[in-house]
Amino acid sequence: MEIRETHRNDYTISTDKNKLDVLSIHKFLANETDWAKGIPINTLKTSIENSLNFGVYYENKQIGFARIISDYSTIAYLGDIYILKEYRGKRLSKWLINEIMEHPNLQGLRRWILLTDTAEWLYKKFGFTELPKPEFYMEKHNPNVYSGIKN
Repeated sequence: MEIRETHRNDYTISTDKNKLDVLSIHKFLANETDWAKGIPINTLKTSIENSLNFGVYYENKQIGFARIISDYSTIAYLGDIYILKEYRGKRLSKWLINEIMEHPNLQGLRRWILLTDTAEWLYKKFGFTELPKPEFYMEKHNPNVYSGIKN
């Protein structure tokens, strides 16, 4: 897949996996989130290897991240989205989501999926809505998977 990169002043968004600071991403996801708390580094590396990744950088320092899991024809899951706290309020999240939504390999999809309990206002600007029929939604979820506890 072609690498895409956009720039705004000293900020860059890139899909180049080679630029990702996996240790920085791991530090944030494993320690600062509820959804990936305790994620093993090798699990993260595998998820990155099998996803379309968007790194956000300030002067080449990783300050944000998002990844897409997709078949590139019918569906995409948007996950692991973050901007470091000290860089929030600079419209970087909006720019990041816009870059994702405009990526040429993600056009014409029938469905996008996002699980979030923060920044709903941001995702609504890009057409995300609450489930119209939540009673049709099913999942198998193991929130303790990274601690080795099976459901």
